[in-house]
Amino acid sequence: MAAIQEVSPRMKARIAGLFELLEALTSGFGMVMVPGMLIVVSDAAATLANVRAHEQLFRLSILAGLLGIGFHIAWSYLFYQLFKPVSRSISLLAVLFAAVAIALQGFSNILQAAPLIILQEGQAPTALSPEQMNALAFILLRLSGRAFNTYLAFFGVWCVLIGYLIAKSRFMPRIIGLLEALSGLCWVTFAWPPLARYVSPYNQVVASIGEISLMLWLLIVGVNAQKWKEQAAANA
Repeated sequence: MAAIQEVSPRMKARIAGLFELLEALTSGFGMVMVPGMLIVVSDAAATLANVRAHEQLFRLSILAGLLGIGFHIAWSYLFYQLFKPVSRSISLLAVLFAAVAIALQGFSNILQAAPLIILQEGQAPTALSPEQMNALAFILLRLSGRAFNTYLAFFGVWCVLIGYLIAKSRFMPRIIGLLEALSGLCWVTFAWPPLARYVSPYNQVVASIGEISLMLWLLIVGVNAQKWKEQAAANA
């Protein structure tokens, strides 16, 4: 942490953008892409047959999800470091929403791994019939998806707060902040799945525009270090 404090604001921004990219790739693969390939809605038998047939891929997706959680923690801390000169209280509030989102992300990952234990020979509860064990594994997978949707909603609030901080900052373009805030509003729709399904895929497309814009700006440009220092000195 002390070493991070000494890194220049522009380098912090680029590292944050890199970790955000890595988190998007690992979490997208582990918690969106692979479950989307294997889980068949309302068909437990087909879903569990897919999990058994692609067990190694499913295990890899869980590992990727865990890596994504680590990357998420890293860039959430770096964002706090970058934007506390704009407003320490709102930056801290964003950290709190990020912490809840990360906890939900981890809970979703745990539930995703649970069926592997249930379906493993010799590890399942002996009091349950094979049909009951299959049903339990499927329910846990569905709960994992619900937990992930709740994570997206809390992440959306974080995006709105960060979008506001970017728009109020002197060291990043206001349009990036507006796009990020709009992205957050789209993610918040996942708090109520029927609404998210009703506006899909438009909510995901708009959200992706904001996320990609912010990520690319951080990776390529970073922040204006001189203006960042001026704003930090003014608010000290």
